[in-house]
Amino acid sequence: MITASIVAYHTPEDELTRLLQCVIRSSIEVLYLIDHSSDNSLSRLASLSDKIVYIHSENLGYGHGHNIGIRKAFEVDARYHVVINPDIFWTDPVIESLAAFMGNHTDCGLVMPKILYPNGEVQYLCKLLPTPMNLFGRRFLPFRGWQARMDERFELHGSGYNRVMEVPSLSGCFMFLRVDVLRRVGMFDERYFMYAEDLDLCRRIGEVSRTMFDPEVAVYHAYEKGSYKNRKLLKYHIQSVVKYFNKWGWLFDKKRRIANKKCLAQFL
Repeated sequence: MITASIVAYHTPEDELTRLLQCVIRSSIEVLYLIDHSSDNSLSRLASLSDKIVYIHSENLGYGHGHNIGIRKAFEVDARYHVVINPDIFWTDPVIESLAAFMGNHTDCGLVMPKILYPNGEVQYLCKLLPTPMNLFGRRFLPFRGWQARMDERFELHGSGYNRVMEVPSLSGCFMFLRVDVLRRVGMFDERYFMYAEDLDLCRRIGEVSRTMFDPEVAVYHAYEKGSYKNRKLLKYHIQSVVKYFNKWGWLFDKKRRIANKKCLAQFL
C-alpha cells in the first residue's frame, strides 16, 4: 500500500485541487489531507475521491502535520508513504516509477524525483549536509559571486542532475519514503516548527539506509521561498537552523564531513 500526506494552510483551492487530481490518478491508495487552516473550508475537497481523508488539526508545525499522516501509514501497514507539498503537481507516472525504483533498490529509505519549476527549469534541491556558512552565509553575506560559487558545490550543480545518485540532503517538498525505515528512525522532529525538519529526517534516514535522487521522473514545484519574502517565516527559518546545528553540531560534525565526502566522490 502507498499512502501520502499533504499539509495545507489556507492553500488556494485551485492549487490544491490540481495536486489532488494528480494523487487521484496515481497508485496512492490513501491521501491524508492535514488542514492547519483556521477554518475547515477545504474539507469539501474530500468529496473529489474516496482516497482523500480530511483531517483538520491545530497548527503545531509542518512536521507535526505530516506526522499525523505518517502515524496513519503505520496503522494501515503501508509499504511506502509520500510527503508532498501543496504546490506540487506532475504529469508522468511518478508514483509508480518511484515505487519500482524502491523495489529495485531495497537498501534505499528515501528517494526524491527531479524537481522542476513550472517553466521546466531544474530546481537544485539535492544538497550536501550544510555547514553554518552554507545556511547563514549564502543568505546574509553580500558577496554574490562568492555565494554563487559556494552554492554550485553545496547544491551539487556539477552532477548535472541527470544521474541516479546518493544525496545526504533531499528536499521535503516531495519525499517518497519506505515506511519500515521510518519505523526505525522515527518521524519528523516536531521541535522544528517549519524548515530544517526535512534535513533532519533525511539525515536520520541516511544513517540506516540510502537517500537517493532519481532523475528519470519529475514533478513541478512552485517554490515560493517564503522566508525570503516574509519576516515571520524568516524567523521560523533561523530558529529551525539554530536547532538543527545545536542538535548535530556547528563547526565539529564528523558525520557531516564523511557523508559529504562520500557524496562528492560520486562525481570525481
